[in-house]
Amino acid sequence: MTVKVAIAQMNSVVGDLTGNTAQIVEYARRAAAQGANILVTPELSLVGYPPEDLLLRRAFYLETATALDALGQQLTLFPDLAVLVGHPAEVAGLRYNAVSVLQNGVVIAVYYKHDLPNDMVFDEKRYFSSSDQSCVFIINGVRFGINICEDTWRQDAPRQAKEAGAQVLLVPNGSPYHMGKQHQRHDVMRNNVTSQGLSLVYANLVGGQDELIFDGNSFVMDAQGQVCAQLKHCEADLQLVEFDGSRPVPGKIETSLSLEAQVYQALVLGVKDYVGKNGFPSVLIGLSGGVDSALTLAIAVDALGADKVRAIMMPSPYTADISWIDSRDMVARIGVRYDEIAISACFDAFRSTLSQEFHGLKEDTTEENIQARIRGTILMALSNKYGSIVLTTGNKSEMAVGYCTLYGDMAGGFAVIKDIAKTLVYRICAYRNTLSAVIPERILTRAPSAELRPDQKDQDSLPPYEILDGIMSMYMEENKARAEIVAAGYKEEDVERITRLIKINEYKRRQAPIGIRITHRAFGRDWRYPITSKFRD
Repeated sequence: MTVKVAIAQMNSVVGDLTGNTAQIVEYARRAAAQGANILVTPELSLVGYPPEDLLLRRAFYLETATALDALGQQLTLFPDLAVLVGHPAEVAGLRYNAVSVLQNGVVIAVYYKHDLPNDMVFDEKRYFSSSDQSCVFIINGVRFGINICEDTWRQDAPRQAKEAGAQVLLVPNGSPYHMGKQHQRHDVMRNNVTSQGLSLVYANLVGGQDELIFDGNSFVMDAQGQVCAQLKHCEADLQLVEFDGSRPVPGKIETSLSLEAQVYQALVLGVKDYVGKNGFPSVLIGLSGGVDSALTLAIAVDALGADKVRAIMMPSPYTADISWIDSRDMVARIGVRYDEIAISACFDAFRSTLSQEFHGLKEDTTEENIQARIRGTILMALSNKYGSIVLTTGNKSEMAVGYCTLYGDMAGGFAVIKDIAKTLVYRICAYRNTLSAVIPERILTRAPSAELRPDQKDQDSLPPYEILDGIMSMYMEENKARAEIVAAGYKEEDVERITRLIKINEYKRRQAPIGIRITHRAFGRDWRYPITSKFRD
């Protein structure tokens, strides 16, 4: 017997039960029109993922149950289609991460998640109870089991499904993106699912939810561990795969992308969804003539369109001529509204106001930070006046060591490249210019500078970024001890300096806007270190 299984790689919106219901019905319509027997939607597709503390509110479960009933009635339009819908469920005083199988207005099967992730960005044990019950249903003689996301990252739930008679495992997912994640998914599925003789359908969410990016990349894998179909990266998608009994017939496999292309598309999706889902009409970016603001500007335009992006250049007495020239060059290439608001008069006013207090003291980072805070104030004033959200431009390397100013360049609503190391910034810029040369070459080749004092260069205050990023990655992302980092070839004084800076600047990062996560360990939900701590490893 043959069965056609459709994967709805959908972009749910957390809490938008009406909108998510409409999406599921539309995917069902399209799937049914193509002759599908089963439609698999992602984890918690009805309510969006992750709902976080909405899951602590009883009203959320009541409204979800009402929406699920209404969805079932709408799906009677497609009586031959079984639709897997993810939703939270409250049963006998316990709360579960659930999947219901709806067919012709009736729930023909229900599955509750076995394994609840409680690491990295996940804290499902805060909200849900786990279950040890398997779920198998039959379509056209083929026995389909259900697991949810984390279940397949362990061996127990797939094995139980196999023991219950499943031949094919359907796996709704809310699996967030980080670099290298897709290879990891394939390896884990081979180890835990196909090794037991099960084919699988991995249906992943797509879209941005606050700092998380869900990249889609849904796939079908046969019992030998061969990928038979793969959907798009960072785009909503629908694909049907035919099963000959339990064996998937090879289908379309989307072309794999370079790392830089993957990350760039994730950043674009993150900006598009954060701005769009939260209803901001447009964005503001402080343009400096440097590489970070240039990349942020390119991402914003690709995500939103040039008409929704405004760039503001705020020169100080220390702004180099080439910064003006390169900024004007880029905005001409990219077609956004561009304004120049000089901060010299404001800076002079601050110095005058503080002259008696600072009498006899040398100028230092205090005066540098005043300039950054003037710029932050201007951007936030424009944000208040026009309703636009400010996109900050700081990168992960700067955030790690505190090379940023509270209430200055950190002022804003969304940090686009917060999880992008400086060395990766340059690689992504080079990739973007292969699509069209929007970033002037000199921005990519000149020495980076904050331009807050005469002839300033980043490397006056920091080690070369290749060294900084290498140490940061080992210490912060890989949890390596300082001795291990030194053993890897880095100078002890550099390791001591950078790890110390990471530690003492935790207070700044706690006050930074959220930003897009593209590594397996980002500052924010992944990194929860105490500000007050005397521990030194």
